Amino acid sequence: MRIRTLRAEDRKAVEQVASLLLEGFKEHHPTAWPDMEAALKEVEESFARDRLSRIAVDDSGAVLGWIGGIRQYDGNVWELHPLVVRASHQRTGIGRVLVADLEERVRERNGLTLWLGTDDENSQTTLSATDLYPAPLSHVASIKNLRDHPYEFYQKVGFVIVGVMPDANGWGKPDIFMAKRVKSDQA
Repeated sequence: MRIRTLRAEDRKAVEQVASLLLEGFKEHHPTAWPDMEAALKEVEESFARDRLSRIAVDDSGAVLGWIGGIRQYDGNVWELHPLVVRASHQRTGIGRVLVADLEERVRERNGLTLWLGTDDENSQTTLSATDLYPAPLSHVASIKNLRDHPYEFYQKVGFVIVGVMPDANGWGKPDIFMAKRVKSDQA
């Protein structure tokens, strides 16, 4: 396996990435990319000047995973968006390698922090299906994973929960904000 930049002219890889989005998000976030057209649009947007688009490929060139980054806050902060790994290759370290690669690309661009939002629309954590007001952070402090929510994967690769947006996707469907420092401002 190797990691490389996804390029717009690599139509075969672009289509594989769009298919990965549809496959990877259909169970827990089916409205994120409801069809191939929406998925292809997301991939095309990843080629903008302020974005990073990296793929993991096997020896035959088949796409195993994709990660994107979006420059924010004058480049001090980058959003990890999105991350998807082929279902048959999940839990094999590909996601971890893609995150590490994105962190390196962000450091090369003098970014300090990498952040992400990970929605809970399907009661995967104790933050879902509950009223997080008036004290959302107290709920975050006692979060539990009920059904394989990805926030624990991100914790394993060094991210911490830095907040939550209650009702981001409708009542009781929050977005969990996570971040990680990738470069000290002292460097």
